Amino acid sequence: MTSQPLVLGIETSCDETGVGIVRGTTLLADAVASSVDEQARFGGVVPEVASRAHLEAMPATLTRALADAGVALADLDAIAVTAGPGLVGALLVGTATAQALTVATGKPLFAVNHLAAHVAVDRLAHGPLPQPAIALLVSGGHSSLLRVDDVTADMTALGATIDDAAGEAFSKVGRLLGLPFPRGPHIERLAVDGDPRAIDFPRGLTGQRDADRHRFDFSFSGLKTAVARWVELRQREGEPVNPSDVAAAFQEAVVDVLSRKAVDACRHEGVDHLLLGGGVAANSRLRAVLEDRCAAAGVVLRVPPPRLCTDNGAMVAALGAALVEAGRPASALGVPVDSAMPVERVGIG
Repeated sequence: MTSQPLVLGIETSCDETGVGIVRGTTLLADAVASSVDEQARFGGVVPEVASRAHLEAMPATLTRALADAGVALADLDAIAVTAGPGLVGALLVGTATAQALTVATGKPLFAVNHLAAHVAVDRLAHGPLPQPAIALLVSGGHSSLLRVDDVTADMTALGATIDDAAGEAFSKVGRLLGLPFPRGPHIERLAVDGDPRAIDFPRGLTGQRDADRHRFDFSFSGLKTAVARWVELRQREGEPVNPSDVAAAFQEAVVDVLSRKAVDACRHEGVDHLLLGGGVAANSRLRAVLEDRCAAAGVVLRVPPPRLCTDNGAMVAALGAALVEAGRPASALGVPVDSAMPVERVGIG
């Protein structure tokens, strides 16, 4: 095997069917099929719908990735697949596909952690990861701060969401404002015309009493409730509600907390590199505020392109390639899925 392994990655943890192919840190293909239009009919992700969509999309998505990369299955050095966390039925579609490909090709299989893959994908944009680094992962299901000493073996959770994740809060507030699914991008667009200072929404777990127990944890449930109560009160009293101001003030509260805690984690750990990943990392306001605060703190911020922040097979392939390069052992053929896989567990043996 060469020092630049050719790895195919499969991602089916939620509603995106992703197949990516990388050679070392070079992206060759990133094919994604989304079931978002089907999910929109229900106002959110329905697990059974997602699983069926993965089954239907997988053959064409796999074929497209191989064609885009100009490689054959026989050329691969390894196959990587998301084994958790995520929706059980959706994960099973991906792992079953990867296991079938392993049997057909004889290539080693790496069953990996979805969150670790969001960290590893930065290799495709900026090369080898700095060691150590702090990673801020923000998505619909996760808001996490990690210390990453080695993405293939050594990641430590510093903090996580204790209720609603940031992306989940975006979705719930978007529903309150009558925005279509997926609601996060719609809130970002609506916020452009709003005043982030128009409403003073709370910043969860940032008070002095939270400094010891929850210094690096996140809580957005109270913020979501505060937005709902503010809107309901204005409507009950017959006062006008400016959706743009609500969106802007809500977004600013989320971004303020995420960026403040991320930079604080870098200072606390004595680490001068911050990696941003996950679907909410595509939010332009979060990127802008993090850039300013990292620059002021002397921290180098690394953020993948927006298309690599959302769920995709390329990030799984990137982690698979890192595992191969590090000489980590492959997974067993009958590897199970783990819908609640802890972030410290990079893969399943």
